[in-house]
Amino acid sequence: MEEGNKKDDAEASKKIVHTYPLIRHSDMIDEMKGETMELCVTACEKHATNNEMAARMVKEAMDKKFGPSWHVVVGEGYGFEISYECKHLLYMFFGGNVAICVWKCS
Repeated sequence: MEEGNKKDDAEASKKIVHTYPLIRHSDMIDEMKGETMELCVTACEKHATNNEMAARMVKEAMDKKFGPSWHVVVGEGYGFEISYECKHLLYMFFGGNVAICVWKCS
């Protein structure tokens, strides 16, 4: 009986859900990175069940604030290979398993 409890505790400790934004890669300047991260968090919280609307909200705000040609992908379980303008890429996770990739093409 005790062995089963230890196994359950070990599995529970492996399932760590991050409730804060976790940046995996970014080459943006610090100001832009901070604003983009806050925007992504706001969009994901506002549209928690609709990734398409969250991506649209981020894209429109980035286009307005930093000029056109921004692209945004919000979702789970995807891979990507992109070409982007230097100093204009952010790849982060939010809420544990939601990945957000924001980049600008020239």
